[in-house]
Amino acid sequence: MFKYHEINSEGCNIRCKLYYNEKKTAGKAVIFCTGFAGHKDNNAANVFAQKLLSKQKDVIVIVFNWPAHGDDVKKKLVLDDCAKYLKLVIREAKTVFGASELYAYATSFGGYLILKYISENGNPFEKTALRCPAVNMYEVLTGTIMKNDEYDRVMKGKDVQVGFDRKVIVTPSLLEDLKENDIRSRDYTQYAQSILIMHGDSDEVVPFEEGMAFAQNNRIEFIPFEGADHRFRNPDHLSLANKYAMEFFGLR
Repeated sequence: MFKYHEINSEGCNIRCKLYYNEKKTAGKAVIFCTGFAGHKDNNAANVFAQKLLSKQKDVIVIVFNWPAHGDDVKKKLVLDDCAKYLKLVIREAKTVFGASELYAYATSFGGYLILKYISENGNPFEKTALRCPAVNMYEVLTGTIMKNDEYDRVMKGKDVQVGFDRKVIVTPSLLEDLKENDIRSRDYTQYAQSILIMHGDSDEVVPFEEGMAFAQNNRIEFIPFEGADHRFRNPDHLSLANKYAMEFFGLR
Protein backbone atom coordinates (compact mmCIF):
# COMPACT_ATOMS: atom_id res chain seq x y z
CA MET A 1 0.00 0.00 0.00
CA PHE A 2 1.00 3.61 -0.30
CA LYS A 3 -0.26 7.00 0.72
CA TYR A 4 0.84 10.57 0.15
CA HIS A 5 2.20 12.44 3.13
CA GLU A 6 3.31 16.01 3.72
CA ILE A 7 5.91 17.29 6.15
CA ASN A 8 5.22 20.86 7.19
CA SER A 9 8.05 22.07 9.36
CA GLU A 10 10.60 24.89 9.56
CA GLY A 11 8.94 26.73 6.71
CA CYS A 12 9.07 23.71 4.38
CA ASN A 13 6.33 21.71 2.72
CA ILE A 14 7.87 18.38 1.73
CA ARG A 15 5.65 16.12 -0.34
CA CYS A 16 6.30 12.43 0.19
CA LYS A 17 5.04 9.06 -0.95
CA LEU A 18 4.97 6.45 1.80
CA TYR A 19 4.98 2.72 1.03
CA TYR A 20 3.96 0.36 3.82
CA ASN A 21 2.27 -2.95 4.53
CA GLU A 22 -0.48 -2.80 7.15
CA LYS A 23 0.79 0.00 9.38
CA LYS A 24 2.42 3.33 8.58
CA THR A 25 4.80 2.80 11.49
CA ALA A 26 7.72 0.40 11.39
CA GLY A 27 11.02 -0.35 13.04
CA LYS A 28 12.95 0.21 9.83
CA ALA A 29 12.70 2.83 7.11
CA VAL A 30 14.35 3.15 3.72
CA ILE A 31 14.60 6.71 2.44
CA PHE A 32 14.65 6.61 -1.37
CA CYS A 33 16.30 9.65 -2.97
CA THR A 34 15.58 10.32 -6.63
CA GLY A 35 17.79 11.99 -9.21
CA PHE A 36 17.80 15.38 -10.88
CA ALA A 37 14.30 16.37 -12.09
CA GLY A 38 12.89 13.26 -10.40
CA HIS A 39 9.83 13.16 -8.15
CA LYS A 40 8.07 11.14 -5.46
CA ASP A 41 6.13 9.02 -8.00
CA ASN A 42 9.39 7.64 -9.39
CA ASN A 43 8.84 4.24 -11.04
CA ALA A 44 12.15 2.76 -9.91
CA ALA A 45 11.26 3.66 -6.33
CA ASN A 46 7.89 1.97 -6.74
CA VAL A 47 9.50 -1.21 -8.10
CA PHE A 48 11.96 -1.31 -5.21
CA ALA A 49 9.32 -0.61 -2.57
CA GLN A 50 7.00 -3.33 -3.84
CA LYS A 51 9.81 -5.87 -3.84
CA LEU A 52 11.03 -4.92 -0.38
CA LEU A 53 7.55 -4.91 1.17
CA SER A 54 6.88 -8.36 -0.24
CA LYS A 55 9.86 -9.63 1.77
CA GLN A 56 9.74 -7.48 4.91
CA LYS A 57 6.80 -6.56 7.12
CA ASP A 58 8.36 -4.18 9.64
CA VAL A 59 9.64 -1.65 7.10
CA ILE A 60 8.46 1.45 5.27
CA VAL A 61 9.85 3.22 2.20
CA ILE A 62 9.74 7.01 1.99
CA VAL A 63 10.16 8.79 -1.34
CA PHE A 64 10.07 12.58 -1.44
CA ASN A 65 10.43 15.53 -3.77
CA TRP A 66 13.66 17.46 -3.58
CA PRO A 67 13.19 21.25 -3.51
CA ALA A 68 11.84 22.58 -6.84
CA HIS A 69 11.25 19.01 -8.06
CA GLY A 70 7.92 17.46 -9.03
CA ASP A 71 5.05 19.31 -7.36
CA ASP A 72 7.27 20.87 -4.68
CA VAL A 73 6.29 24.45 -3.85
CA LYS A 74 9.78 25.94 -4.12
CA LYS A 75 10.63 27.52 -7.45
CA LYS A 76 14.41 27.34 -7.42
CA LEU A 77 16.83 24.57 -6.48
CA VAL A 78 19.23 25.43 -3.63
CA LEU A 79 21.68 22.93 -2.13
CA ASP A 80 21.10 24.11 1.44
CA ASP A 81 17.36 23.48 0.97
CA CYS A 82 18.13 19.93 -0.17
CA ALA A 83 20.06 19.25 3.04
CA LYS A 84 17.22 20.72 5.07
CA TYR A 85 14.63 18.54 3.32
CA LEU A 86 16.71 15.42 3.94
CA LYS A 87 17.18 16.34 7.60
CA LEU A 88 13.42 16.78 8.05
CA VAL A 89 12.59 13.51 6.26
CA ILE A 90 15.06 11.68 8.50
CA ARG A 91 13.46 13.25 11.57
CA GLU A 92 9.97 12.35 10.32
CA ALA A 93 10.99 8.74 9.77
CA LYS A 94 12.12 8.52 13.38
CA THR A 95 9.57 10.60 15.27
CA VAL A 96 6.38 10.09 13.28
CA PHE A 97 6.87 6.67 11.68
CA GLY A 98 8.81 5.17 14.59
CA ALA A 99 11.83 3.91 12.68
CA SER A 100 14.83 3.08 14.85
CA GLU A 101 16.89 1.91 11.87
CA LEU A 102 17.35 4.07 8.78
CA TYR A 103 18.65 3.06 5.37
CA ALA A 104 19.18 5.14 2.23
CA TYR A 105 18.82 4.12 -1.40
CA ALA A 106 19.71 6.92 -3.80
CA THR A 107 20.29 7.43 -7.50
CA SER A 108 22.28 10.00 -9.49
CA PHE A 109 21.77 13.53 -8.05
CA GLY A 110 20.17 11.93 -5.00
CA GLY A 111 23.39 10.00 -4.45
CA TYR A 112 25.40 13.21 -4.62
CA LEU A 113 23.12 14.85 -2.05
CA ILE A 114 23.27 11.86 0.31
CA LEU A 115 27.07 11.82 0.17
CA LYS A 116 27.24 15.58 0.69
CA TYR A 117 24.90 15.31 3.68
CA ILE A 118 26.92 12.50 5.27
CA SER A 119 30.20 14.39 4.97
CA GLU A 120 28.69 17.51 6.54
CA ASN A 121 26.42 16.03 9.20
CA GLY A 122 27.72 12.55 9.96
CA ASN A 123 26.06 9.34 8.83
CA PRO A 124 22.49 8.79 10.09
CA PHE A 125 22.06 5.58 8.07
CA GLU A 126 22.81 1.98 8.95
CA LYS A 127 23.61 1.32 5.30
CA THR A 128 23.49 3.40 2.10
CA ALA A 129 23.15 1.96 -1.41
CA LEU A 130 23.89 4.27 -4.33
CA ARG A 131 23.05 3.59 -7.96
CA CYS A 132 25.05 5.66 -10.46
CA PRO A 133 25.73 8.47 -7.96
CA ALA A 134 26.58 11.79 -9.62
CA VAL A 135 29.80 12.29 -7.69
CA ASN A 136 30.81 14.85 -10.34
CA MET A 137 27.47 16.65 -10.25
CA TYR A 138 28.71 20.01 -11.52
CA GLU A 139 30.17 18.38 -14.63
CA VAL A 140 27.09 16.19 -15.10
CA LEU A 141 24.77 19.19 -14.99
CA THR A 142 26.83 21.56 -17.12
CA GLY A 143 28.26 19.05 -19.55
CA THR A 144 25.52 16.46 -20.00
CA ILE A 145 22.12 17.56 -18.73
CA MET A 146 22.32 21.17 -19.89
CA LYS A 147 22.45 22.07 -23.55
CA ASN A 148 25.09 24.48 -24.85
CA ASP A 149 22.72 27.42 -25.12
CA GLU A 150 21.31 26.74 -21.64
CA TYR A 151 24.75 26.84 -20.07
CA ASP A 152 25.62 30.05 -21.92
CA ARG A 153 22.43 31.71 -20.70
CA VAL A 154 23.12 30.77 -17.08
CA MET A 155 26.66 32.09 -17.41
CA LYS A 156 25.11 35.38 -18.46
CA GLY A 157 23.22 35.51 -15.18
CA LYS A 158 19.88 34.10 -16.31
CA ASP A 159 17.78 31.33 -14.76
CA VAL A 160 17.14 28.40 -17.11
CA GLN A 161 14.76 25.44 -16.97
CA VAL A 162 16.59 22.18 -17.63
CA GLY A 163 16.01 18.49 -17.04
CA PHE A 164 14.45 15.36 -18.44
CA ASP A 165 10.74 14.47 -18.16
CA ARG A 166 10.26 17.40 -15.81
CA LYS A 167 12.21 20.66 -15.66
CA VAL A 168 14.13 22.31 -12.84
CA ILE A 169 15.20 25.95 -12.72
CA VAL A 170 18.99 26.19 -12.71
CA THR A 171 20.49 29.43 -11.43
CA PRO A 172 24.02 30.84 -11.53
CA SER A 173 24.23 30.46 -7.74
CA LEU A 174 23.35 26.75 -7.98
CA LEU A 175 26.17 26.13 -10.45
CA GLU A 176 28.55 28.03 -8.20
CA ASP A 177 27.50 25.96 -5.17
CA LEU A 178 27.91 22.70 -7.08
CA LYS A 179 31.36 23.71 -8.24
CA GLU A 180 32.41 24.61 -4.71
CA ASN A 181 30.96 21.40 -3.27
CA ASP A 182 32.84 18.78 -5.26
CA ILE A 183 32.44 15.71 -3.07
CA ARG A 184 35.25 13.91 -4.88
CA SER A 185 37.66 15.98 -2.79
CA ARG A 186 36.14 14.73 0.47
CA ASP A 187 37.20 11.69 2.45
CA TYR A 188 34.58 8.97 2.98
CA THR A 189 36.84 6.15 4.11
CA GLN A 190 35.42 6.23 7.65
CA TYR A 191 31.98 5.52 6.17
CA ALA A 192 33.14 3.00 3.56
CA GLN A 193 31.81 -0.12 5.27
CA SER A 194 28.28 1.29 5.30
CA ILE A 195 28.18 2.37 1.62
CA LEU A 196 27.62 0.36 -1.57
CA ILE A 197 27.95 1.81 -5.08
CA MET A 198 26.45 0.20 -8.19
CA HIS A 199 27.16 1.64 -11.62
CA GLY A 200 26.39 0.70 -15.21
CA ASP A 201 29.32 0.63 -17.62
CA SER A 202 27.08 2.12 -20.33
CA ASP A 203 25.99 5.11 -18.24
CA GLU A 204 25.43 8.02 -20.61
CA VAL A 205 24.99 10.65 -17.87
CA VAL A 206 27.50 9.91 -15.09
CA PRO A 207 30.69 8.37 -16.47
CA PHE A 208 31.29 4.85 -15.19
CA GLU A 209 34.93 5.75 -14.53
CA GLU A 210 33.91 8.53 -12.15
CA GLY A 211 31.86 6.21 -9.96
CA MET A 212 34.55 3.52 -9.95
CA ALA A 213 37.35 5.97 -9.11
CA PHE A 214 35.32 7.49 -6.28
CA ALA A 215 34.66 4.05 -4.81
CA GLN A 216 38.29 2.99 -5.11
CA ASN A 217 39.61 6.22 -3.57
CA ASN A 218 37.31 5.77 -0.56
CA ARG A 219 37.54 1.96 -0.28
CA ILE A 220 33.83 1.59 -0.94
CA GLU A 221 32.41 -1.64 -2.31
CA PHE A 222 31.71 -1.19 -6.03
CA ILE A 223 29.54 -3.40 -8.24
CA PRO A 224 29.75 -2.83 -12.02
CA PHE A 225 26.77 -3.64 -14.23
CA GLU A 226 27.70 -4.66 -17.74
CA GLY A 227 25.51 -2.94 -20.33
CA ALA A 228 23.45 -0.93 -17.83
CA ASP A 229 22.60 2.69 -18.70
CA HIS A 230 22.09 5.54 -16.25
CA ARG A 231 18.45 4.80 -15.46
CA PHE A 232 18.84 1.01 -15.48
CA ARG A 233 16.04 0.81 -18.03
CA ASN A 234 16.60 -2.92 -18.47
CA PRO A 235 14.28 -4.51 -15.87
CA ASP A 236 16.82 -7.27 -15.24
CA HIS A 237 19.49 -4.71 -14.33
CA LEU A 238 17.10 -2.87 -12.03
CA SER A 239 15.90 -6.06 -10.37
CA LEU A 240 19.46 -7.17 -9.69
CA ALA A 241 20.42 -3.75 -8.30
CA ASN A 242 17.44 -3.90 -5.94
CA LYS A 243 18.46 -7.39 -4.87
CA TYR A 244 21.99 -6.24 -4.07
CA ALA A 245 20.67 -3.22 -2.16
CA MET A 246 18.32 -5.34 -0.07
CA GLU A 247 21.06 -7.84 0.69
CA PHE A 248 23.41 -5.02 1.67
CA PHE A 249 20.75 -3.63 4.00
CA GLY A 250 20.16 -7.07 5.46
CA LEU A 251 16.51 -6.77 4.36
CA ARG A 252 16.03 -9.71 2.03
